[in-house]
Amino acid sequence: MSATKAVINGTEIKVKAGTTILEAARQAGFEVPTLCHHPELTPSGNCRMCVVEVEGSPRLVASCHTPLAQGMVIQTHSDKVLAARKAVVELLLTAHTGPCVNDSRASACELHKLAAELEVGPPRFQVQAPRFYPVENDSPYVRRDMSRCILCRRCVRACREVAKKGILSMAYRGFQSKVVFEADDPLNSEQCKDCGVCIEFCPTSALSKPVEEVA
Repeated sequence: MSATKAVINGTEIKVKAGTTILEAARQAGFEVPTLCHHPELTPSGNCRMCVVEVEGSPRLVASCHTPLAQGMVIQTHSDKVLAARKAVVELLLTAHTGPCVNDSRASACELHKLAAELEVGPPRFQVQAPRFYPVENDSPYVRRDMSRCILCRRCVRACREVAKKGILSMAYRGFQSKVVFEADDPLNSEQCKDCGVCIEFCPTSALSKPVEEVA
């Protein structure tokens, strides 16, 4: 089987051909942060949290879906990369602030963990008011708080690829983009019943078990 050789953070590596930069970096012991990526799902490159610097490339590269190429020289934590990741977290936080910061569910929020690790403070960016949606408890199986959604699409892909249902999708455009069920209907149909796959893959607390089921 053919192999690919490259250099990551000054370390020469050799991996199976077709391995992504993210996979190669982790195999070499370099942890690259991700939000939209999950090893059980098809890579999408939506969030850009996993960007790395590739020598000779005019722009940063999303490592989750970019195959490692022969002879690549890569930096996973250069100043340019860290600045880009901080900017991504800061932009996401502009629409992810509010009571969730003090909510018990926030302890498992991957976004807040990344903000702490990257030492990202309150967002500096001036944007329109963060999206707000009322908490939905229509379903006995899933509690939805879309104000905490970061549009990573992990729930959409998990519903399609893992649960094999495909009942979640993206709707609207721009700042109004939203993960929806059918025609943006309440999530109370028998089509979404006692599954919980989307909850397992949600990196924030946008999707969780109904309050009475939370330990």
